[in-house]
Amino acid sequence: MLNEREGAVLTSREACDYLRISRPTYVKYLHTGRIKGAKAGKGWKVLKSELDRFLRGENAN
Repeated sequence: MLNEREGAVLTSREACDYLRISRPTYVKYLHTGRIKGAKAGKGWKVLKSELDRFLRGENAN
């Protein structure tokens, strides 16, 4: 279940579900810098606050 805290760390699957986008699109956004995340093993981790920033249309710093 998705944690509602702003500092929550989401897996790729959770992030895709939250954003309602496909995994290839999510990975493309990570690689192009539209979403900031960290590679963790074979997957990616991202802060929920980063996804909220993305949804608001704010640019990554």
